[in-house]
Amino acid sequence: MAPNSLFNLAVLSFCYLILFSPYQALGSSTRSLFVPAEINIDFNAPPPLGLCATAVSIHGYKCQEFDVQTDDGYILSVQRIPEGRAGGGGPNRPPVLLQHGVLVDGVTWLLNSPQQSLALILADNGFDVWISNIRGTRFSRRHVSLDPSKPQYWNWSWDDLVLHDLPSVTEFVFRQTGQKIHYVGHSLGTLMALASFAEGKLIDKIRSAALLSPIAYLSHMNTALGVVGARAFVGEITTMFGLAEFNPKGDAVNNFLKSLCATPGVDCFDLLTALTGKNCCLNASTVDNFLKNEPQSTSTKNLVHLAQTVRDGVLSKYDYGNANFNVEHYGESKPPVYDLRKIPHDLPLFLSYGGQDALSDGRDVATLLDSLKLHDVDKLHVQYIKDYAHADFIMGVTAKDVVYNQIVAFFRGLH
Repeated sequence: MAPNSLFNLAVLSFCYLILFSPYQALGSSTRSLFVPAEINIDFNAPPPLGLCATAVSIHGYKCQEFDVQTDDGYILSVQRIPEGRAGGGGPNRPPVLLQHGVLVDGVTWLLNSPQQSLALILADNGFDVWISNIRGTRFSRRHVSLDPSKPQYWNWSWDDLVLHDLPSVTEFVFRQTGQKIHYVGHSLGTLMALASFAEGKLIDKIRSAALLSPIAYLSHMNTALGVVGARAFVGEITTMFGLAEFNPKGDAVNNFLKSLCATPGVDCFDLLTALTGKNCCLNASTVDNFLKNEPQSTSTKNLVHLAQTVRDGVLSKYDYGNANFNVEHYGESKPPVYDLRKIPHDLPLFLSYGGQDALSDGRDVATLLDSLKLHDVDKLHVQYIKDYAHADFIMGVTAKDVVYNQIVAFFRGLH
């Protein structure tokens, strides 16, 4: 296999690891790699009921659905859990916005029992909880004029999530509640926040941010696939696929990932561990619940942008691969860098990362922390969890005791 082809396999595998795919890959199966044989999913079925009906109200919580239109015309689905299961809602409950990662949606905050799911734990602890679903995911596949079956709809990367989606949702929550917002992000959700803060966005509306498995620098992913990806370039991916939408449930991507599993040296029998690190604390029912809901589509351009971050070792805007194109978009031959040193030093931050995380590697987190070295000492809280990997932070059955209680205490200490 040619080096560039091998790299293409690696890059998209890396991008899939960002969604912390908790499944046992079935490399020899004729079914989708994303769907174990014992789970039957009709991919042609109409969209399911909204997130409130399927994952919140069934547990006895009040839940509201909202549509938020971005300034570039995308219509995003946002859910609100205004109070805990025992009630007690009121105008002074501090708002918290939860932002998921790539190739998943807001249901990832609700995969465990109410006693173990962060969204419901926050609601029961007196917070007004809001859940964001970025463009392209199942509840946010709408636009004022663009059709998601057409390439134009998918012409975006995480730059656009920073520029459009996150500000639009934050503004909406701020207007609805009249209060500054606590923010929780996982994986790509942390990258969106860090890049936004570095650009001076959201600062007037965000009270604090809790960043789980923080993603900014990706040079030290300690997987064989990550190493291959870091050595090469990503220019052929869009040509190879000819796809604007990266749909993990579609035949083209499924066949592509099966070819990955046939690559010498790639172990697909436990792709979760191979890509994200050895998660300590997932259970089978949570994994099954995940597979019934995820993964979600994203744009191929978004995955290319993420791969550029691995390749270049810096956090910058999308590289169009041509100096003239970059000049056209940015006025300079290279894409501008997000300077994390510009994050306001008095913005309260809580960072939690794991010793087994193969994506948010400790050395890259150290680089992130170095960029925050001038942060006010009493405003930066860092938690290291030796046994945790990427998925444990969002679905671990021990996360309430290990992480979530600390987040609640962090938020409460700011009031």
